[in-house]
Amino acid sequence: MKKIFVASTILLGLCAILGLTSMTASAAEKAELKGAGHFIVPGWFKHSFLDMPDDVAEASRSGKRLLLYFGQNGCPYCAELFNTNFSQPHIVAYTRRHFEAIDMNIWGDREVTDFSGKQMTEKQLAEKLQVWFTPTILLIDEKGEIVLRINGYYPPHQFLAALKYVGEKQEGKMTFPEYYARLDPPPSKGVLNPEPFFAQPPYNLNRIAAAKPLAVFFEQKDCSGCDRMHSHILHDPETLKLIRNFNVVQLDRWAHTPVITPDGRRTTARDWANELKIGYVPSVVVFDAGKEVIRIEAFLKSFHFQSVLDYVSSGSYRTQPSLQRYIRARADALRERGIAVDIWE
Repeated sequence: MKKIFVASTILLGLCAILGLTSMTASAAEKAELKGAGHFIVPGWFKHSFLDMPDDVAEASRSGKRLLLYFGQNGCPYCAELFNTNFSQPHIVAYTRRHFEAIDMNIWGDREVTDFSGKQMTEKQLAEKLQVWFTPTILLIDEKGEIVLRINGYYPPHQFLAALKYVGEKQEGKMTFPEYYARLDPPPSKGVLNPEPFFAQPPYNLNRIAAAKPLAVFFEQKDCSGCDRMHSHILHDPETLKLIRNFNVVQLDRWAHTPVITPDGRRTTARDWANELKIGYVPSVVVFDAGKEVIRIEAFLKSFHFQSVLDYVSSGSYRTQPSLQRYIRARADALRERGIAVDIWE
């Protein structure tokens, strides 16, 4: 039977972004929650007993690999994955030819046997695998090892590239960023979008990372996703308020700009991006006390983007390990104050 997913109050993750709209409401009423996604998991997804070693072995016998999708009810980014990416026949055909696809609910209680043979629930497996965002897709090889991880929603052309990288077993030849760069070469002209809060060179991140959390924006020239992030998210008053809590650096993902990393190593923007396996632009890597806390490396909208910043700047990540639970609580708190929350604006 196909599964129908309806509204919920939870995050991206990457659901990813929510927009805030003020409205009057009595303190006793919650303001409106808008933007929840509606989608159906396709019938061609495998009806699995959720025994991961068996699923890997069965896929391997068919000459396929395993695709694990982690989602949640109401997630607009999950809806985009199914209603946009998996509505395109060539993407569906490629996926079915090269993968066995299995769906997981990050809050689910179905029993799962993980890749080590241990039994747990879906939500426990999601926690063990550090699923921060929905959708998260894990592409698994014949040994039950993760070849590529997609943390959030990729638009169709990038999503298909990720499928082909794993489906064609390119991981032994090159990294996914290298593979994707061959398909979509880095632009040679254009400029990065400037912002007044971006720190100026020289980029000694070891020094500036000590004062307050650090957000490193990896972008590239002629990047439509970067343009959208700057015009919509980074000019939102709520984003500007939150970003004041950070030191913020913008790096050209393909440039040889000198950088001293938060842990004190000398490198270049390009080499550091490769080391961090930055395969999607724009990506934002967030550090606190010199250590990476979380990264945004998929398509996001405003509220979820802002929620990630708030999660780090408030220090909540130290006591709440689940970004999804933090975002749900944050959305509820805003609605209690009479602020409508739109998770797809």
